[in-house]
Amino acid sequence: MTTNTHVVRAACPHDCPDTCAMHVTVENGVAIKVQGDADHPTTKGVLCTKVSRYTERTYHPDRLLHPLKRVGPKGSGEFVRVSWDEALDEIATRLGAIAAREPEAILPYSYAGTMGFVQGESMAARFFNKLGASDLDRTICASAGAAGLRYTYGAGVGMHVEHFVDSKLILIWGSNPITSSVHFWAIAQEAKRRGAKLIAIDPYRSLTAEKCHQHIALLPGTDAALALGMMHVLIAEDLVDHEYIARHTVGYSELKGRVRRYTPARVAEICGIPEETVTTLAREYASAKPAAIRLNYGMQRAKGGGQATRAVACLPALIGAWRDPAGGLLMSTSGYAPVDVAAQARPDLRARQDKPARTVNMSAIGDALCHPGDDVFGPKIEALVVYNSNPVAVAPESSKVAAGFAREDLFTVVLEHFQTDTADYADFVLPATTQLEHLDIHKAYGHTYLLANNPAIAPLGESKPNSEIFRLLARRMGWQEPCFSDTDDQLAAQSIHWSDARMAGSDWETLKRDGWIRYDLPEAPFANGQFYTPSGKCEFYSERMREEGFDPLPDWVPPYESVASNPELAERYPLAMISPPARNFLNSSFVNVDSLRASIGEPTLDIHPKDAAPRGISDGANVRIFNDRGTLSAKARVTEKAREGVVVGLSIWWKKLAPDGKNANEVTSQQLTDLGRAPTFYDCLVDVAPV
Repeated sequence: MTTNTHVVRAACPHDCPDTCAMHVTVENGVAIKVQGDADHPTTKGVLCTKVSRYTERTYHPDRLLHPLKRVGPKGSGEFVRVSWDEALDEIATRLGAIAAREPEAILPYSYAGTMGFVQGESMAARFFNKLGASDLDRTICASAGAAGLRYTYGAGVGMHVEHFVDSKLILIWGSNPITSSVHFWAIAQEAKRRGAKLIAIDPYRSLTAEKCHQHIALLPGTDAALALGMMHVLIAEDLVDHEYIARHTVGYSELKGRVRRYTPARVAEICGIPEETVTTLAREYASAKPAAIRLNYGMQRAKGGGQATRAVACLPALIGAWRDPAGGLLMSTSGYAPVDVAAQARPDLRARQDKPARTVNMSAIGDALCHPGDDVFGPKIEALVVYNSNPVAVAPESSKVAAGFAREDLFTVVLEHFQTDTADYADFVLPATTQLEHLDIHKAYGHTYLLANNPAIAPLGESKPNSEIFRLLARRMGWQEPCFSDTDDQLAAQSIHWSDARMAGSDWETLKRDGWIRYDLPEAPFANGQFYTPSGKCEFYSERMREEGFDPLPDWVPPYESVASNPELAERYPLAMISPPARNFLNSSFVNVDSLRASIGEPTLDIHPKDAAPRGISDGANVRIFNDRGTLSAKARVTEKAREGVVVGLSIWWKKLAPDGKNANEVTSQQLTDLGRAPTFYDCLVDVAPV
């Protein structure tokens, strides 16, 4: 037998800043190996443990390969196999009937199950725009931080990640890159070998914090106070770059007034750290040249998350760190991609152009699904189409989410690879292709490359790409617009403004052939200003924020739930809980891959010895974590990795795969952040007791 082996250029689809370039080895039509592209400057041939086992996920024995229709109670997971024709006909009929009466009673629910433009919000967005459905405010991960960066820099823009290797001081702030960005961690380790100092700022002594020179374990939700305290020291001790400030910033005098009240003593009290730590950190930051900050999204998941991002983002401009390629800040680079959103989503398809669509915040989907509808909220949600997401597991205040999905009068369609917690509540489950089976185009938010994903194998079973599913539904609806016949190649080509100078004359065919291209950007992107703001400067003071009713200067916004800000609640629930990602999970993806779940073992809760002892909790004991919103169980790990007063539950488990059928989102709330209307997963008080 002749063996046909070839390698296909691909890209990792998952919600991770690294967006790896991949090579998929295919033998006789079967993907046998997934590897990092050795030539890609950030991937460098390396994939994380999760994605290196991607074939295990694609060929998983539980993979959904045929359309399913519910026959049991919602949540029971009881389905029968049906044909695509039967599924599509009934879905189109049900959605069409609702749309004829009240289109905004239909809601899409999706996020970053794939980060690709084609299988994300291209044909799907066109479908829901033509239908006249409600809009989904996609806030569940990064919108608070994105808003903070947008008001400060004008977009999600920052350093080239490769240049961190030459930094002399790296603040790893609200990030655990060993878990969430292994390629940045490799760069930071090389910088460390070259003499750089690494400082982790995180309430939890994560795997990354353990390997840094210093760990500053501040209280959750206090990052803005620490940044403002650093500014106080920088300005009071005249450690700022006056020339850079004068030429490339707006609002320095107003900022000086704001930070006067953030003395090191006050900041130390707010953050729960020594006063000396604040002063020393500011001085080291000013003296190390170049100094860089790797900021991530953990610190924006509290009430003041948007302002916290703004406060940290102001620091590099104060000391002129942007002058050097190895100085500045990286939280996101997604704003560099010249994306043609209108061409992707085609908002012109909406019949009502005279008013905006009703918008529903995905981070409050529990309340939204349980709402009866009124003149303020809008119509009751009658139909939900879920793709690229698992809200029953990942959305906050999980008991309300499950209650909403359990409504017998809610028509629910789920596009999925596996029978997730959410799929159990569907009326129809439609089998979607994985990244190895479809075409896509990807920007990154942790580096400055655009990537192509070429399909490596034929779709398994009867699975179809998201784009094709929505094409078929559009056809069933009888729509004649040519855009509903666009191929995936055409969708990919339409996703980017290829004439933009940052694309350096490239096009989709070139990208598809080569796998990736680097944006044409300066090595030190803001050495000469040229921020993406209206002023072209780093905006310490944002006139746009003032016009929109926000505080135009960065400030510390106390958490909804903390011992200091809510003492009455803290009397009953005195422990702050955060739930960062477990190393081998990615949100709720990969939880059902047996080898990866086995590496985690079972749900755990890290608790400081001084919090465990008075509660009679010993290491390895089963404990109950609870507040007014819900309760869950986990195995206690008594450890000083968790600072006193804070417990840490590494997440997110599929509820059905957890011993008690619950996960950390039983206790998180649906309250939203100051900017960006994002969730407040790490703004959560609980108590813990032995079972």
